Amino acid sequence: MDAKQQISQLIDAKKDQFITAADQIWGTPETRFATTESVKPFLEILEKEGFSIEKGVANMEHSFVATYGSGNPVIGILAEYDALGNLSQVADLGEQKAENDGGNGHGCGHNLLGTGALAGAVGVKDLMEQEKLTGTIKLFGCPAEESGYGKAFMARDGVFDCLDVALSWHPMDTSMAWGLSSLAVYQIYYNFKGISAHAAAAPEQGRSALDAAELMNIGVQFLREHIIDEGRVHYAFMDAGGESANVVQPTSSLYYFIRAPKIEQAEEIYKRVNKIAEGAALMTETELEIVFDSACANYLPNQAVTTAMYENLIEFGNMNLTQEDQEYSQRYYDSLNDATKAGLVARARQSNPTASEEEIERLGTMPVLDQIAPLFFTDATSGSTDVGDVSWVCPTAQVLIGCEPQGTPPHSWQWVANGKSSVAHKGLLAAGKTIATTAYDLLTNPELVAKAKAEHFATVGGKKYQSAIPADVMPK
Repeated sequence: MDAKQQISQLIDAKKDQFITAADQIWGTPETRFATTESVKPFLEILEKEGFSIEKGVANMEHSFVATYGSGNPVIGILAEYDALGNLSQVADLGEQKAENDGGNGHGCGHNLLGTGALAGAVGVKDLMEQEKLTGTIKLFGCPAEESGYGKAFMARDGVFDCLDVALSWHPMDTSMAWGLSSLAVYQIYYNFKGISAHAAAAPEQGRSALDAAELMNIGVQFLREHIIDEGRVHYAFMDAGGESANVVQPTSSLYYFIRAPKIEQAEEIYKRVNKIAEGAALMTETELEIVFDSACANYLPNQAVTTAMYENLIEFGNMNLTQEDQEYSQRYYDSLNDATKAGLVARARQSNPTASEEEIERLGTMPVLDQIAPLFFTDATSGSTDVGDVSWVCPTAQVLIGCEPQGTPPHSWQWVANGKSSVAHKGLLAAGKTIATTAYDLLTNPELVAKAKAEHFATVGGKKYQSAIPADVMPK
């Protein structure tokens, strides 16, 4: 038996502990940096598996770096375990129903992501023990990927500087090696402070913070015409000034996400949004406080490592789905609207131009897609991730595992409901095997590591990574 098949068997032999951890994290969904319970299964397993653990890195109480081995190369594996607010959902149910009204939920599959990364780290560690391989494996526990960007704070503090290569993965509704970029993001709070007054008896004495926030939003709507096509600006009201319409609202707060393909483009839009906020404050004679929350860089896929990871995905990324798995997932496919279903057939046709109409129909209507997409690289962007900051520090690669119901989007109730299923569990194990076998390639092939590092140097143009997060901003 070759080494990679050994790794697969080693992970399967311990699969119950990874599945149990994933389900435990699903049951304690926590957001941003407050991942008190979610981090515990990692620490328990890593300690038992013989990793040395450093806790609380980069001023984040629930982050960690777990290390096994010594010497070069140093391979990093990235684990996430934060959830999303207001996405509570009853497990395995084919309709939207909160388990706890207003509660959190794992709508992006990070309960799987983190434990799949853990499985990969333990799997390659076990082979290193058996084969007495030199090199170092580091598993990074990274809170707040959804909002707050723990990895960006870690990168700012030099936590990843020791790495030769970093590996990651993400649940998705299709399997592929990630050859795309991602959007850089700035996250900012705009807090307005006015003067309260009786809205009917003495409105002239009031200064409305809510008016300021609304004027700011209107200004940003006009700005959209004058930013690059790929730019994205979103906002949420954190404080609308109170519930009484008979009071001139003295406070209001907005939370903005500003995105663009490059971090410098996001910064340019951010500066213009700031001017609009300042103008809104001037118009309403209110005070403005701009609070920088966080930022993350655009992702740079390393083609050398991504190609190696894709080859392992082909061999170990098959989840071996059963008819029961497909029947289980049918409930989520049935929840999609007709336009989305038609889009899935169109996607299958585009991905399989030589396939018969019968095969295209089969692929486009499968509740869980059993196909791995061809490898390709493009400058196109999709979503945002703080893995982007890691990719500026060292060569980075990641795969997607199609363990989510086809056609359902991230941050949806369907993903939360699916999070404890057999399909989800098979996905995290496939991810672990793909990560572990790629780590093995890197440990045993110095030419691959050298090629990856040369490519990374050329991609960043020799520039040293510089965080967009100001030095005085701390995780919160």
